[in-house]
This record gives sequence, structure tokens and C-alpha cells, in this order.
Amino acid sequence: MVTIASLLVFIAFYAYYNTSKRAPLHEGTNVEQWLRSKPKQARRIALCFLVLSFTLLLSQKAIGSSSLIFMIQLMTIGSLVVVLAPLKVINPKIIAGVFTLSLFLEFIY
Repeated sequence: MVTIASLLVFIAFYAYYNTSKRAPLHEGTNVEQWLRSKPKQARRIALCFLVLSFTLLLSQKAIGSSSLIFMIQLMTIGSLVVVLAPLKVINPKIIAGVFTLSLFLEFIY
């Protein structure tokens, strides 16, 4: 569940990043272009993903620990997006690989 919540936080923050007017954006995938062309809808979807992520964490843990985990995820993933997106390191293959590895490790331990 923590992995799924992390993925939702990543998607939400990446959507917010792509709707920013200050961020150095490059030509990207169709999803990125859609996010840039419809910023209001993208921000609403991102907010829904953040709320869903927090709700998933609340269903697994207590309110204090889930709030702490959510804030740590938001800061960590947000920093990674801001640093790695201009370098064009973030792409669907890498995200799928990291998500699969994280999900595998979560089920093992």
C-alpha cells in the first residue's frame, strides 16, 4: 500500500510540476502535453490523487504515522521531480521499473 501511495504522490506532483509556468519544460509524451494544455483539470486530478494517497495511508496506519509518511513522501518525491525532470531522466519505463521493484520489495518484506 505504501508503494501505491508513493506512486499516486509521484503522479500528482508530476502533474503539478507540468502545469507550472516557471518550470523548464521540454517536449514530452502525450500525457505531459495534455497536462500543460489543461492546467485546471490537471490540478484537480493531482489533488484527487494526493487525497487518495493520504486516504490509502490512513487506512493502513494511524493518523500520526500516516501524516508523517505522507509528508516525507511529498518532500522526497517532490525534490526528485524538481531535480530529475529538467534532466529528462523521468520517463514511463523508469517509473514502471522503480514501481515494480518497490512493489516486489514491499511484498517480500
